[in-house]
Amino acid sequence: MAKKTNNKIGAWAFFIGVILAIIFAFLSMQTWVIWLFLLVGILVGLLNISDAEAKPFLLAGAILVIISALSRNVFASVRYVPNFLANLMTIFTPATIIVALKSVFTLAKN
Repeated sequence: MAKKTNNKIGAWAFFIGVILAIIFAFLSMQTWVIWLFLLVGILVGLLNISDAEAKPFLLAGAILVIISALSRNVFASVRYVPNFLANLMTIFTPATIIVALKSVFTLAKN
């Protein structure tokens, strides 16, 4: 039962994080919003990704973080897109780090 509750919390955290990333792409960024995105990323990494999902998540998360970081200059002329990419990167970087650490600990344990 606890695992199912954790998955729901993690899934909602992910969904709310993406919606907030879209909304705050249009607004001025405040420090508390960055902390909120980091918290959402931590929740997603801790609660939403199982061991079976770790490898696909790490691949997708790493690609998303890399592309978000590198394509901000490409989309610089398109209004609000660089902000959205930065917001996504702020959510997915801690989530990817946590899932990677969980995977390393699982590998070390086995």
